[in-house]
Amino acid sequence: MIDFRSDTVTRPTTGMLAAMINAPVGDDVFGEDPTVNELEAYAASLFGLEAGLFCPSGTMTNQIAIKAHTQPGDEVICDKLSHIYQYEGGGIAFNSGCSVRLLEGNRGRVTADQVEAAINPDDIHKPVSTLVSLENTANRGGGSCYDFTNILAIKAVCTQHNMAFHLDGARLFNALVAKGETTAQYGSAFNTISICLSKGLGAPVGSVLLGPKPFIQKAKRIRKVFGGGMRQAGFLAAAGLYALQNNIARLAEDHAHAQLIAKALAEKDYTGEILPVETNIIIFEIKGRLTAPAFVAAMKEQGILMIAISPTQVRIVVHLDISQEMVAKTMEAIRKL
Repeated sequence: MIDFRSDTVTRPTTGMLAAMINAPVGDDVFGEDPTVNELEAYAASLFGLEAGLFCPSGTMTNQIAIKAHTQPGDEVICDKLSHIYQYEGGGIAFNSGCSVRLLEGNRGRVTADQVEAAINPDDIHKPVSTLVSLENTANRGGGSCYDFTNILAIKAVCTQHNMAFHLDGARLFNALVAKGETTAQYGSAFNTISICLSKGLGAPVGSVLLGPKPFIQKAKRIRKVFGGGMRQAGFLAAAGLYALQNNIARLAEDHAHAQLIAKALAEKDYTGEILPVETNIIIFEIKGRLTAPAFVAAMKEQGILMIAISPTQVRIVVHLDISQEMVAKTMEAIRKL
């Protein structure tokens, strides 16, 4: 099967498996797993930040960050399509006891003016606006990327109002490759950053939360409470370290493949709006003679897996397990339908 359902479906490469098998390990809860320690230090150094915390998932790194940045009764500001709101099981309320101020952004991206307008006044009737969270790339925005100048403008608002600034960077490396930006830029802009190793970078499991040492020490305690303390986790951390050291530059191939598939879709009468394809995600509308579920079913008959994210929209996510031959077969199936 050609699997476009997500970039989380990748399998470890031969090189990654070798790194996992040969990883030195210890008990990470005791702080004694050398490979976990190396991964955390390496990831933090990429961004010019002090420390990192290896966790099983991006949901956990995001939820730990939110809890560490806030107190119950506070409010988190984010776009209405944000993963932390849409796809983390109501964790902001469940884990942190916070409310959420949702913004109507542009394909998952908000502006400094919107953030400024959403900050509550010093009023006992209102929750305290404590944290701003961005997502880059924005999954439900079709893999859309922030312009870094807009991020700096939002940072200035956060600094002015003494608010924390967190980045859900599950697919941040896609944005960096697409925009020609650097990890150092992002490390200087955000208080904390979550990076995912198991999406476009191809590791089987794991995300890393990055930030100042005191914050990460607090986060480690929260990770324990959340049940995220792993033991000989170096076998997993080795895959993440391999991914960071080998699989970033090649993301440009995924972006190019997404552009080719989007071009084939644009030629068909059953295709409506296609969100601008900036990275490895294509979100497009199905209209007329087909529905989104019918299109997905027709593709499955051809051995191609996609997801209908609404009755009228389909999502395709390209990743390192998608070859040029698979792209060509997909384009042919689209054109014949």
